Amino acid sequence: MTEAHRIVVLGAGYAGLSAAKRAARARGARVTVVDARAEWIERVRLHQALAGQSIPHRDLAEMLERKGIEFIRGRVLDIDPAARRVRLEGEWSLAYDSLILALGSFADTGAVPGATEYAYPVATPEDVARVPALSGRVAVVGGGSTGIETAAELAESRPELEIHLVSSEEPGGWLSPKAHNHIRAALDRLGVCVHAGAKVAAVTATGLELVDGAELPAETVLWTTGFAVPEVAARSGLAVNARGRVLVDPELRSLSHPEIYVAGDSAVVAGPAERALRMSCATALPTGKFAAAALTARLAGKEPAPWKFRYHFQCLSLGRRDGVIQFVHADDTPARTVLTGRAGAWFKEQIVSGAVKLARP
Repeated sequence: MTEAHRIVVLGAGYAGLSAAKRAARARGARVTVVDARAEWIERVRLHQALAGQSIPHRDLAEMLERKGIEFIRGRVLDIDPAARRVRLEGEWSLAYDSLILALGSFADTGAVPGATEYAYPVATPEDVARVPALSGRVAVVGGGSTGIETAAELAESRPELEIHLVSSEEPGGWLSPKAHNHIRAALDRLGVCVHAGAKVAAVTATGLELVDGAELPAETVLWTTGFAVPEVAARSGLAVNARGRVLVDPELRSLSHPEIYVAGDSAVVAGPAERALRMSCATALPTGKFAAAALTARLAGKEPAPWKFRYHFQCLSLGRRDGVIQFVHADDTPARTVLTGRAGAWFKEQIVSGAVKLARP
């Protein structure tokens, strides 16, 4: 009897789960998913959890094993491509025939003095669990999607808090004027004090020091700007860029180790107009699915279908009753169409719920 081809997927985020779901359809394959967490929590809802709302927790072993996918809880230390083994914390290792690397990303607090010591990221479930009880003034650093959603959610759910959004750029400034103006109006309506054009020089035990010399006192500093990836790929000898993300070919195979496929935030993936795809759920799901499809096509002796990707929209929630849906061109630049208000909030919820169905095996 022919032994099953073992496909190991490292990471159980949106990219890893969508990859495992697609790989499990391959005939004669045995799929194993490895992740340090026992539960899957939707990353795009962490700002809701921070505001005290209940969000779904799904048992990974139960969810995966229902579909015949093995789950191993463990922290990945490195990969030995020559021996085709993954070394896990606890001095044990796991053999594979094919590997999909999808370990995701975490908050990068290393660029600003004091951020690691005194700021609380909002990038992982563990981050949110470490945030102390919020009171008084809360400074949210970062005017990207996560910062905007976090500030709005807290302001709506916890009106007793004084929320400050601190950003070197105008929050939502990368979107169309209609979307940007709606975001700014919503933040004003919710009582968020926006500090646009303010660059943080240091985080201290009592708040923020800004580059212009000003100080912003805060009981809690929440960090939502910048992401980093685990050092596993670089430590294992794969070709990576300056940020440690794996360089891949059009099939999402490592340029230096083409037997390893890479998806989600772990990879530098060329998109429309040769722009690298941004770190997001919108990127993780399709890259995970495509990496597994390309891998299983090769195993079946077939040529993989070419990689095709385009962006459709960007979604931001502004509390539970307001949102912005910015429709975009294929290369992620803003188009004219924008949904706002309750329609935007409803649309965002449908996208988040749909992402769960796409990722869940």
